[in-house]
Amino acid sequence: MYGTRGVGAFAGGRTSAVVLGAALLLTGCSSDGDDKGDKGGEGSAAITQQPKEADPYWVNPDGVAARKVAELTEDGRKKEADRIRRIAEQPVAEWISPENAEEQARGFTEAADEVGRTALLVLYNIPHRDCGQYSQGGAADGNAYRAFVDAVARGIGDRPATVILEPDAVLHLVDGCTPQQFHEERYDLLQGAVATLKGLKNTKVYLDAGNAGWGNPDQIFDPLKRAGIDRADGFAVNVSNFYSTEDSIAYGKELSAKVGGKHFVIDTSRNGNGPYTGGDADERWCNPPGRALGETPTVKTADPLVDAYLWVKRPGESDGECKGGPKAGEWWPKYALDLARD
Repeated sequence: MYGTRGVGAFAGGRTSAVVLGAALLLTGCSSDGDDKGDKGGEGSAAITQQPKEADPYWVNPDGVAARKVAELTEDGRKKEADRIRRIAEQPVAEWISPENAEEQARGFTEAADEVGRTALLVLYNIPHRDCGQYSQGGAADGNAYRAFVDAVARGIGDRPATVILEPDAVLHLVDGCTPQQFHEERYDLLQGAVATLKGLKNTKVYLDAGNAGWGNPDQIFDPLKRAGIDRADGFAVNVSNFYSTEDSIAYGKELSAKVGGKHFVIDTSRNGNGPYTGGDADERWCNPPGRALGETPTVKTADPLVDAYLWVKRPGESDGECKGGPKAGEWWPKYALDLARD
């Protein structure tokens, strides 16, 4: 509707049992925590961890992409398997669904901690989420959201975690998408979420702050302050979008100067070819053709204000039912292969 971003990384139809099962299975692994990390089993295509000094985030050896690699290999489709492996071998964020949130957070952080890595999590459950667009939904009310955040916090405990907090939640307060009557509650919920998560021993929190193409930092810096940026570690830019890393750094640095010099992270999961400029301007964010994977996740970035390049949006999962794609968050084989071509 607004052409800002279709987050599209939360699959309403994806059962939390599947996610939870994978996470809990991993907690049974053992590891010496070295740079190699654990290998997944035969069904996970033997995915290993990235070198910790450059990329401390956990690679899920039984993630969706890893399972697709195993399936393609078993079917004798080696070229396709090798292409999807480019996705499977990198750490991608785990989007916590509201069902069994505590168990998911515990499973992912335990699995990451066992191999000496940090879990990358996304909370995307704010009430009135996505303004009725492809990723609509969220907690039923403020109390349900607070209970969700509390559950996630219990699941994380003292283990290392980095949390990307509520993609689009602040942005949609600015662009007119979220009705005015919900604004005060949303600010309160975001402040509370930051406070709860920062009360944990080893958790970093980055509030979502839009992207280089939606508007300008003058529009969002005050809302970010009202949402609790002062207590957070920083903010996230380009989540689920396609703007170049160079443009994202410029946007982030300008915004950082307005919020006390806060650091930021950039979603580089699909920005290898920059933004799409064809078709309907209102849906250029939704499964645009001709895109590519961006810089691989790392904490060794091009600017001291940029804490990390991350793959927050899970490459290969649909933005929504547009351009022939399945529901938001569902794996789309053709799109995944196209992203990994370059």
